[in-house]
Amino acid sequence: MSRFSGITDNPHEGRFHQKTGILLTNLGSPDAPTAQALRIYLREFLSDPRIVEIPRIVWLIILHGIILRIRPKRSAKLYKSIWTENGSPLTHITRLQRDKLSVFLKEKGYENTEVVMGMRYGNPSIESGLEELREKGFTRIVVFPLYPQYSSPTTGSTFDAVSKVLSKWRWVPELHFINGYHKNTAYIDSLANSISEDLNKNGMPQRLVFSYHGMPKLFLDNGDPYHCLCLQTTRLVVEKLGLDNDRVMTTFQSRFGKAEWLQPYTDETLKGFPEQGIKDIAIISPAFSADCLETLEEIEGENREIFEHAGGEAYRYIAALNDRDDHIAAMFDVLKPNLS
Repeated sequence: MSRFSGITDNPHEGRFHQKTGILLTNLGSPDAPTAQALRIYLREFLSDPRIVEIPRIVWLIILHGIILRIRPKRSAKLYKSIWTENGSPLTHITRLQRDKLSVFLKEKGYENTEVVMGMRYGNPSIESGLEELREKGFTRIVVFPLYPQYSSPTTGSTFDAVSKVLSKWRWVPELHFINGYHKNTAYIDSLANSISEDLNKNGMPQRLVFSYHGMPKLFLDNGDPYHCLCLQTTRLVVEKLGLDNDRVMTTFQSRFGKAEWLQPYTDETLKGFPEQGIKDIAIISPAFSADCLETLEEIEGENREIFEHAGGEAYRYIAALNDRDDHIAAMFDVLKPNLS
């Protein structure tokens, strides 16, 4: 039996070389908001060495001996609070992005393209997405992780997963990997548009908070550029909108464990605002290309409660870009150099 897999009835010349397959990837979700589904999902997620960088044997003991016995039930409750008739919001929105991007590409004349999706953890998997493209004869693939700001635990981990699959293939495709797009003009424009729409409707708050997913500070100290890319994203959007820097703040959310993470922390910042006289805020999470647990439950729910309990009066969450038309156009703009 060969150690490498291949499709023997593929033509080795001709029309397939003119077709480009696009794999949209994101973090992923459990298959259901249940403790069992969360146990499976968290086992895969937290076993990734790019997610937790402590000695492997120590972490595996903690993971299987403690975390996977306690956390699935608690996480299932959180997922249940955002679950919809379409299932996981993240998976559903990524599906909408895939479908609208496919139509957009055809309208722009890219008839020989096809867009599929694959999640880093959970289903549909990155492997299933790549296999779908291979079975359809695509020998040129663009991998598009929907993380605007590169980081090792997200974009880097996606590359690991893609490489693991391709290491088993006999015919490795021509591969293009997009490792970030935080400075892309169309992406910045779409963020600015979403904020402008809110400001035009509701007015300028006392603070506009840009809340990015956090990571252990150790990752920054060891060379991960994510922190700097987040700050640059905020600056570019603020410049685009012509906002007063004193009315804008960048924070980091979603930390867990006892280690120091990137600061300032979103929850602590919101808790401290009212005592400073800041009781009217709007908050956006630019690192998320689609609304998910971290935006819908944590930002829209948990952090709203923290702010209001501390005395805050007006709290607005500006939704992720999701399947907005200008976001789809931005995704095309990021892809375009890789489609020739």
